[in-house]
Amino acid sequence: MVINNFVRLNVRKRAKYLCEYCHSPERSNATPFTIDHIIPQSLGGSDDLNNLALACHRCNQRRYNFTTGIDRETQTEVPLFNPRNQNWSEHFIWTKNGLNIIGTTPIGRATCSRFDFNDQDHDDGFILNSRQLWLTAGWHLPIDDLRQ
Repeated sequence: MVINNFVRLNVRKRAKYLCEYCHSPERSNATPFTIDHIIPQSLGGSDDLNNLALACHRCNQRRYNFTTGIDRETQTEVPLFNPRNQNWSEHFIWTKNGLNIIGTTPIGRATCSRFDFNDQDHDDGFILNSRQLWLTAGWHLPIDDLRQ
């Protein structure tokens, strides 16, 4: 994938330098976040700006080329969150302490599960420790995100 610098900068600015999936701050990383194809190229997705999202390396790896996930509450397969045509706050909310993302809709829950936003499946705690550090540094929570 070759995304030119102009497009990359526009994607980063549009995302306000946050991962468009987990809302991690790009400045917390040692390298710039990746540009993700919402509809993966392997499934016919294009390099059009409307198909691109800023993604941290963790979300990009866990998403892979999946476009759906299982909502654990209803056991149904649903589309994953699409930052181009869906509003983050309509599908997710932070816990009161700002450490965990809670899916509030089938799409939100399936996305939380597929991306393992809170290390529930991998249980290494790395993302929770990172979020605690970001809170302490004042880099987290994004200003528009809601808490319980």
